[in-house]
Amino acid sequence: MKARALVAWNVRRIRVDRGIPQEQLAYDAGIDRSYMGGLERQSENPTIDLLDRLAETLDVELSEFFVQPPKGAAPPKTLPKGRKPVRTKRKKRERA
Repeated sequence: MKARALVAWNVRRIRVDRGIPQEQLAYDAGIDRSYMGGLERQSENPTIDLLDRLAETLDVELSEFFVQPPKGAAPPKTLPKGRKPVRTKRKKRERA
């Protein structure tokens, strides 16, 4: 696995394991939300300084981003998208 793919895999794995939305991680690390998405899609090439900030934000060692996944491991799942409000049924008003 190439380095960019490895970093993307591990950032997403750690983020999802901790239940942190992509937007929140981006905000906490001081980067743009779309850049965070690009990093996880491997379309962005992060600097060492950025990886250092992400590691600090996620409270992991920088080396965690370079851990090889087991052979044949499924990609990390995504978190549920957006907030889905619970809908309650309205009571019908009686007409007088």
